[in-house]
Amino acid sequence: MEANLADLFELAADTFADREYLVSAGERRTYAEMDRRANQLAHHLRARGVKAGDHVGIYAYNSVEWVESLWAIFKLRAVWININYRYVADELRHIFSNADLVGLIHAREFSPRVAEVADALDGLRFSLVIDDGSGEPDVRSDAEDYEPALAAQSSQRDFEPRSGDDIYILYTGGTTGLPKGVVWRHEDVFYALGGGINAMTNVKVEDPGDITRNAAANAATTFLPCAPLMHGASQWGVMSQSFQGNRVILLAKFDARTVWDLLAEEKVSVLFITGDAMGRPLVEALDEPGATYDTSSLVAITSTAAVFSPSVKEDFFRHFPNLVMTDSIGSSETGANGVSFVTAGHTAMQGGPTVTSLRDTVVLDDDLKPVAPGSGVVGKVARSGNVPIGYYNDPVKTAATFVTVDGVRYAIPGDFATVEADGTVTLLGRGSVSINSGGEKIYPEEVEAALKSHPSVYDATVVGTPDERWGQRVSALIQFRPGQSASLADLQTFCRTKIAGYKVPRQLHVVDEVVRSPSGKPDYQWALRTATSSPPVEEDRGGTRTPVSG
Repeated sequence: MEANLADLFELAADTFADREYLVSAGERRTYAEMDRRANQLAHHLRARGVKAGDHVGIYAYNSVEWVESLWAIFKLRAVWININYRYVADELRHIFSNADLVGLIHAREFSPRVAEVADALDGLRFSLVIDDGSGEPDVRSDAEDYEPALAAQSSQRDFEPRSGDDIYILYTGGTTGLPKGVVWRHEDVFYALGGGINAMTNVKVEDPGDITRNAAANAATTFLPCAPLMHGASQWGVMSQSFQGNRVILLAKFDARTVWDLLAEEKVSVLFITGDAMGRPLVEALDEPGATYDTSSLVAITSTAAVFSPSVKEDFFRHFPNLVMTDSIGSSETGANGVSFVTAGHTAMQGGPTVTSLRDTVVLDDDLKPVAPGSGVVGKVARSGNVPIGYYNDPVKTAATFVTVDGVRYAIPGDFATVEADGTVTLLGRGSVSINSGGEKIYPEEVEAALKSHPSVYDATVVGTPDERWGQRVSALIQFRPGQSASLADLQTFCRTKIAGYKVPRQLHVVDEVVRSPSGKPDYQWALRTATSSPPVEEDRGGTRTPVSG
């Protein structure tokens, strides 16, 4: 069969019909129930004019409705758009207009935000509201309630044939801080992220349906992806596990104690986390006085998308000596690039994780030639083969990231790495100045623009500095206007009206002059040296901040 994601799910729904598939906030769906409800939603969307290639946004916390929506939209050969629920008005306005949405499925809690950016939704033909008990009123005349909409529709499968050429779009941070949509064919993203290439053997499955057929005799494994579905890691934690008949537990917002409670209640075998931002509070919760969680079901933990430091890894091994632990690298533009299997006492890193590269992954030097193992040359991680079409509505960024060399098309998003003598790859970090804080990409230009709009700020440069929990924190170097000043708290309050809370500065360095190049560009090397060599004027340790799923 073709590698169409909806087709693969329907095969799984038929194969594992009575198995429990999804658990979220006390609601449970078997594979057959999920399929039937997704069919009902697809019929409702079709009645509202949704057709192949149309874009429908999903704007909600993790929930069964989120997952029902993604399958329903794919069943119609349409495209769902993941919307970050932490975005403020300007960010939402950009993604709503950039993504060309024809419909929006959103939690009732977010109705006021939808109203705030109504000017960006001129092309929207309908909205479907998930009741969450918030009591927010409908803000659009076309709004319909989710459950009655499903109840009025057929649960039959009577959809047109699909293709591996159908489209999946993953919105992620952009080089200017604004979200950009990475456009994948279903076939390509299945092989890059959906399990089409075995991470243990690097063997590519010939018939995508074999993943389901070969798993039919296996007992289900229970997974708990801790990140929100607005991020690719959890999207693929839900989708790829379904192809194997496994069971997925979702939580609306990350909370370490809730994770351990759920793990005990649902007998979770595998935790998916995003580095230290989730790993550290999880082990801290286990170390709290009187903590008595039943963790006997836990077999493995896997981390991706953020720094997973050696100390946190060792803390997990202290609690779970026989834990199977993996650390992986990849990006929205390449899919999975490599994985390492971590063992106790061997958690040290050289800049970043050292991984065994997956099929079609290479490191290219400045001349776009493969880096020789053991040469010490620093290059950029690239992937050929199953790579995206490009960025949605952005031919300039597409041309810069997706490059053809000697007839081979590569995705090169900008992660620097070296190749060890044994062929493994050591990740050194994103080549751009983006900041990775707890799995969230933060781009300095966006934060700088927010800071410089403050009346007391003359100039600003923002860099990422080390943080033991989040990997990096946002540090601002500020040149105030003569005779003026502002506290870090004042700047944070102001910035929260411009950008999402996780992007606001956590450190303030006051400088006499922000150093720039002759062309006017920020000197980020100077900024990083200054921020790491001198104590901040003020510092916020971020104790109240929530990780990426909060």
